[in-house]
Amino acid sequence: MTKAVFYHAGCPICVDAEQVVLEYLDNSKISTEIVHLGTERNRIEEAERVGIKSVPALVIEGDIYHINYGASLEDVKKG
Repeated sequence: MTKAVFYHAGCPICVDAEQVVLEYLDNSKISTEIVHLGTERNRIEEAERVGIKSVPALVIEGDIYHINYGASLEDVKKG
């Protein structure tokens, strides 16, 4: 099964995008992990390593899909 990681910071744009992602991805083919960087601040470094520049963002098999624009990762780091 393919794994996806959806990174967000809890803003309204991010929450809306999370709902769309969860609704439209076929969970029989893809396992989606949701990472809320506002509450899981210890994972910000991981998001940077993967290449996330802004949230919301979806990573599937190493490919990054920045969705709309909620906040830059730099803004998320400031907290």
